[in-house]
Amino acid sequence: MMTKPCLSGLLRSASLAALAVVLLAGTPGAGAAAQTVGEIRIGLLSQTPEPPPSVANPDEPAADDGLAGANLAIADNNTTGKFLKQTFLLDSVEVPPDGDTAAALRELAGRGDRFVIVDAPGTTVEALSKLPEARNLLLLNANAPDDALRGSACAANLIHVAPSRAMLADALGQYLVKKRWPRWFLVTGRRPEDKLYADAIRRTAKRFGAQIVAEKEWTAESDVNRTAESEIPVFTQTKAYDVLVVADEVGEFGDYLSYRTADPRPVAGTQGLVPTVWHRTHEQWGAAQLQSRFKAAAKRPMTARDHNDWTAVRVVGEAAARTRTADPDRLIAFIQSPDFTMSAFRGAPLSLRPWDGQLRQPVLLAADRSVVSVSPQEGFLHPRTELDSLGYDQPETLCKTRGKTKP
Repeated sequence: MMTKPCLSGLLRSASLAALAVVLLAGTPGAGAAAQTVGEIRIGLLSQTPEPPPSVANPDEPAADDGLAGANLAIADNNTTGKFLKQTFLLDSVEVPPDGDTAAALRELAGRGDRFVIVDAPGTTVEALSKLPEARNLLLLNANAPDDALRGSACAANLIHVAPSRAMLADALGQYLVKKRWPRWFLVTGRRPEDKLYADAIRRTAKRFGAQIVAEKEWTAESDVNRTAESEIPVFTQTKAYDVLVVADEVGEFGDYLSYRTADPRPVAGTQGLVPTVWHRTHEQWGAAQLQSRFKAAAKRPMTARDHNDWTAVRVVGEAAARTRTADPDRLIAFIQSPDFTMSAFRGAPLSLRPWDGQLRQPVLLAADRSVVSVSPQEGFLHPRTELDSLGYDQPETLCKTRGKTKP
């Protein structure tokens, strides 16, 4: 049962206070904690693209989706920071879909924000990482899953809080293979991001020994809400398969596949059983406490976007608590070092892959009203950490900017 918000707040305050005492007691020169360490400014640059005109979203995202997560993390950082004489400030800029994101980044840099969370499409993230003004910043990609950002378009000043499409596909693929559902029917939407998701699924199938027995592209121009019962049974007639894997990132048609397929088969991918960083029903590993605190602050459940922005802010806060400094250069160096780890309430600590700047992390597999499983799945081993069984491993990376670094 989820803890009541008031009790959760008390427990959290006590636990953070205890953490601060441990940090002070376990650090040489703890008496120096009374000295002012400083102010740490974090920028949040958000840009939400307009949904395609053909897509109807019955669950309109909240106006503060993402921002609410960042604000909660700032409060968390300041709860611990007050014991270390650290103050965290958030500078938030919302850029319209057709707005000037470069100007917004310059504005944040001008305010003294050396850490900038970029909650924007992958093309925007890549363009900002190449700006001269970004050279001395640490950009934290909060929500773009593009594998190219971790590969050919990687940058030394860019780390990735959001899991990549390859990580999401591998998390799903491990579960399907473990369930002995190795024959997949892949249905892909007509948009570029759907093609990228489908590419990740194909890579996963090859990696884990599954077989894509059939593929189709959804090209229907009709209103699927009205025609689903007649169109989908015909569309899904194909070879024998175990699970239908759908690639429909914007939600144009994928939600209408379940219970309407010609054969009675489960649906997974961008709809159905979905790999994600967060889900409103997730309560394990202390997540219930975070869920309660977020609901008390935002008056709604935490979304995956909220959790990614929360995690991005907490990356900086964790580094500041561990190093007990507000010096941006030292914080950036620590975040990108092998010593950096942090909790995100998903069963294993997060750490940074030095070869592409990606945060290692478990991935939830969730249906509409429950968390079904968590990947990496048992039995998918790795010589370094099972978390590196998700996504591109060091020998596979196409990232050259970061050079040859030790894992």
